[in-house]
Amino acid sequence: MRFPFTNAVRKSVYDRLKTHEVSSNNDTDLIRAAVTIVLKKSETENETCFLLTRRAKTLSKHSGQYALPGGRLEIGESAHVAALRELQEEVGLKARKEHIIGKLDDFASRSGFLITPFVVWLDSDAPTSIDPSEVNEIFSIPIKELANPDIPKIQNIAESSRPVLSLYLESLEHEIFAPTAAILYQFREISLFGRSTRVSHYEQPIFAWR
Repeated sequence: MRFPFTNAVRKSVYDRLKTHEVSSNNDTDLIRAAVTIVLKKSETENETCFLLTRRAKTLSKHSGQYALPGGRLEIGESAHVAALRELQEEVGLKARKEHIIGKLDDFASRSGFLITPFVVWLDSDAPTSIDPSEVNEIFSIPIKELANPDIPKIQNIAESSRPVLSLYLESLEHEIFAPTAAILYQFREISLFGRSTRVSHYEQPIFAWR
């Protein structure tokens, strides 16, 4: 499957996300956070990619792990404002509310965060610029990799009755895990295949519990 960076692909993703009935979580014991799946043109060809970061090793939470751009909400801040603010702070990309083309289900992480994911389409070819205190590296991943029939991988662990979800990305030559993998899997199912799929029941590996 190919996903060129065109208005047709944007419309397809937007239309499918628009039909998705978002599942929200109102657990006030969790720390609110927001992330973005940023869709932009590949730097080398006309292909739609999403951005993935590797978190700085100096961070107290989830250091060195693969993640979508994002972070916790500030006092009085809405989820979409936090998502766009964190996008600019972490990877230097400016986006406005009108660049948001969809929203996915809230995901409660084992480490105590309630994550709201937004999908952002950026026509701008502005370069990324990382904040080294938060991000170690940025990766541009073709969304066609999410269409791989081997996605997702499901495994059971003794510590939980829920299955752990992961997915392998060829560009990284690496496996990533929920919550990031779960959010990307739901994006794939809805945006690429038009399938209504829930992911909040998936577990995270033990290393992501703290």
